[in-house]
Amino acid sequence: MKTLFYLVIWVLVIISFWKIFEKAGKKGWESIIPIYNILILLEIIGKPWWWILLLLIPGVNLIFGIWMFNLLSIGFGKTEGFTVGLVLLPFIFLPILAFGDDQYRGPAGIK
Repeated sequence: MKTLFYLVIWVLVIISFWKIFEKAGKKGWESIIPIYNILILLEIIGKPWWWILLLLIPGVNLIFGIWMFNLLSIGFGKTEGFTVGLVLLPFIFLPILAFGDDQYRGPAGIK
């Protein structure tokens, strides 16, 4: 039963990222390819490809992961409060971002 619950959450997060990528003008399938999805996410938030190297450093990856979530939420016109939700409860806030009325405004909300 617990495994089914985790599977449902995992599928919900995957579908949410698929929809977020489509809202940002990318192809949805790009969200399910490991490593490549991070490169595309870096494009969406307007950061260089070499940030992926920073995500490989323990400790630094936490800071940059949170920063990436912040830039993603700003790109959709959300505030830092929404970023806190994305970090603490991604299985709730990612679907809100994916299926809500918010439009992608470009990297850091500039568009």
